[in-house]
Amino acid sequence: MSDHPKTLTTLDFLAMKRAGRKIVSLTAYDALMARMLDASGVDLILVGDSVNQVVAGRSSTLSATLDQMIYHAKAVQGAVRRALVVVDLPFLSYQVTPEDAIRNAGRVLQETDAAAVKLEGGVTMAPTIRALVERGIPVMGHIGLTPQSTGALGGFKAQGRTAEAALAIMEDAQAVCEAGIGPGQLRQKGL
Repeated sequence: MSDHPKTLTTLDFLAMKRAGRKIVSLTAYDALMARMLDASGVDLILVGDSVNQVVAGRSSTLSATLDQMIYHAKAVQGAVRRALVVVDLPFLSYQVTPEDAIRNAGRVLQETDAAAVKLEGGVTMAPTIRALVERGIPVMGHIGLTPQSTGALGGFKAQGRTAEAALAIMEDAQAVCEAGIGPGQLRQKGL
């Protein structure tokens, strides 16, 4: 028997949701922070493309590259024993074509041993999400205030403040769920 606690899986998160258990998620970019977060009982560690703002002092997340994300994800994953590790797909690594998304997400998972990738977008990204999920790539969605789109959103501003904007966020949520993010897809597979 191992001295390490069991690593959480995507199915564990579904069970937590069904049980009404709160899920704790924080961001890390290196082994030291990941080890501390993991030891404290954090359930999910995100390796965010915000690394370029937080660590490198850049003005946005747009400058993060796939190679940078893989480098930081390797450091984080190597230090984690229990938490589920999810890696942000950086700007333009998944938005151009579903084939690019599959190739880049697959590379992230192969090279880092992370459990899933995260991408931004709702209705417009649903076909890409579906393509990833159909190939067995676990995906975490991100809708609403999406940092890779802050230029188009007019900066870091609250989203969904009007009825029309709130409805658009709800439509995005529905679209990503139907594309395979969330418990609905797992229920369809009998899990």
